[in-house]
Amino acid sequence: MLGRELDIVRKDPGQCGFQVQPKRWAIERTFSWLTAHGRLARDYETSPARSETMIRWAMTGLMVRRLTRGRPATRQGPRPLARKVS
Repeated sequence: MLGRELDIVRKDPGQCGFQVQPKRWAIERTFSWLTAHGRLARDYETSPARSETMIRWAMTGLMVRRLTRGRPATRQGPRPLARKVS
């Protein structure tokens, strides 16, 4: 109906321990961005349409912040520990 394709990624039956699943990290990262918005942290909305609207607002805010950043996106590495000089 919407022209979208959904792939369900499952764990291999013989897998032991942690292993990164393809594309799953992208979904989990998106959910973490959404739950960073207070109203989306819990399911307060009674209407699915209202919930969808709040998700669209959150993602619009994320895109606007990225577009107005004015510099290329960079990933911060670990910060060095501050040492006191006496």
